[in-house]
Amino acid sequence: MKKPLAGRKALVTGGTRGIGRAIAERLRDAGARVTVTGTRPRAEAPRDCAYEAVDFADDAAAEEFASRAARAGYAVLVNNAGVNKIGPFAKTVPADFDLIQRVNVRAPFLLCRAVLPGMTRAGWGRIVNVSSVFGVVSKENRGPYSASKFALDGLTAALAAEAAASGVLANCVAPGFVDTDLTRRVLGVEGMKALARRVPIRRLAKPDEIAAFVSWLCGPENTYISGQNLVIDGGFSRT
Repeated sequence: MKKPLAGRKALVTGGTRGIGRAIAERLRDAGARVTVTGTRPRAEAPRDCAYEAVDFADDAAAEEFASRAARAGYAVLVNNAGVNKIGPFAKTVPADFDLIQRVNVRAPFLLCRAVLPGMTRAGWGRIVNVSSVFGVVSKENRGPYSASKFALDGLTAALAAEAAASGVLANCVAPGFVDTDLTRRVLGVEGMKALARRVPIRRLAKPDEIAAFVSWLCGPENTYISGQNLVIDGGFSRT
């Protein structure tokens, strides 16, 4: 049986670990020819995925990579790479604010702009921008990060309004708390248990649960969902 994304080229930024890696693996298993990015010169990409190193905090590097992406013929784009720094609003350093916007908003903008003409010519494309539950609700110490994720939602909505009639569907997904290696290192066992108690489903998401939905949005079964910010948080934002 033919795989749903057989022969299509996909780009997943930040695809060497966590949610991004799980998405890349799902798209690969759906038949896509997947390229992932990371910041290290050499990194362990998922099996059978190509790897490119790019630092989206570097404006020139991001623009050069976007220029190459424009010529690559990607049918699927998942903007997953992101950064975060937590701290009090009044003590936020402008340089940190700018860094978060460059990686979390400017880089997705550049890549969406780069791949859109090719998708439009082909009459088919899928773009998923990975936002956050903190791009739907927010809390203390998340000013720059929430600003970036709310902005990513707005960018996606505008893109979808322009592109959907050409067969290019663009959406955001907004994960809640996800059980990744980074989460485990930062919070520890007790911290994760405390966090899980705040989620109605009483556990953190697994990366593959996010990836499964992203893969569906990127596939041919998604024919009518566009311009949405779809929250995957176990009910956290609704309580």
